[in-house]
Amino acid sequence: MQSIPTKQAVGLVLCHDITEIVPGNHKKAAFKKGHIVLEEDIPHLLRLGKEHLFVWSENPEGQVHEDEAARRLVRAFCGENLSFSEPSEGRINIRSSIQGLLAINLNLLATLNDIPLLSVATASSLREVHPGQLVAGTRVIPLCAPEESVAGAELLCKEHGPLLRVLPFAPHKVGVVATGSEVCSGRVEDGFTPVLTRKFTDWGSIIHHRALSPDNTEGIASAIREALAQGSSLVAVTGGMSVDPDDRTPAAIRSVCGEVVSYGAPVMPGAMFMLGYHRKIPILGLPGCVMYQKASIFDLILPRLLAGQRLTRRDFTSLAHGGLCNECPECVFPDCSFGR
Repeated sequence: MQSIPTKQAVGLVLCHDITEIVPGNHKKAAFKKGHIVLEEDIPHLLRLGKEHLFVWSENPEGQVHEDEAARRLVRAFCGENLSFSEPSEGRINIRSSIQGLLAINLNLLATLNDIPLLSVATASSLREVHPGQLVAGTRVIPLCAPEESVAGAELLCKEHGPLLRVLPFAPHKVGVVATGSEVCSGRVEDGFTPVLTRKFTDWGSIIHHRALSPDNTEGIASAIREALAQGSSLVAVTGGMSVDPDDRTPAAIRSVCGEVVSYGAPVMPGAMFMLGYHRKIPILGLPGCVMYQKASIFDLILPRLLAGQRLTRRDFTSLAHGGLCNECPECVFPDCSFGR
């Protein structure tokens, strides 16, 4: 690159975008890379503080221009169901192409950002994203970067990547077992099922089977088995999840499941949540907070199950960091720290 006094740059070609910031209005490229400087551009450029302009005389050996570097990086980073923009001011944005679960290789993300002059920032991993939603951005810091750095990032992604994926939500046939003698007798209306219907529908699944059971272990277990026999690919059992003597749901789930991953979790609200598996089918024990809290452990775990992840105990213990809801007067989940 050559540095040319701005007043002498008429007729020359810019080798990088020049940014204009108007506080409270916009931040954008006032002049794009490749623009041929005109006489009438000079006052504008000087107002932007550009006493000198960089002109790309030739591509130095072993260096990659910021735009080409960004293109190579996003091609290396992206797994399935992602799209990306053209470079603007050296940056490329990465967006989801579908509704699904954003999955990020966090170890790889840290390693890539350890490479000098490379920068990639992402949204939080393991959260629901929608078509067109911004999930990551990348650029190199200078106007050109060493070929060695860009090629090193590409090699890391080939060996350990991809860095980013969006996992689609698989539609499930959900069986719901509502427990409680007060619900079975009709003394209390079932408040769980309408909430679950709305949430499962939002994630592309349907409730195809519903049963009621009083608070006894065998009755609840029998209702779970019936839901499985009816073809449920996920079963949610509501209520009776505390340690009170009358709460029999955990024992019933244990009697049906071949594996119990967790009963209790370091998440509030949702500490009494339970997850087990009958073969490959998740069986969920839902505490009362799922019915009345806009966001609870249910909203952190369910998207991962619908995206096909089989969860472990460590998946639950890792929720401790960020697992405390701030109980804001107006809930803005998922755009908050809960579960992040």
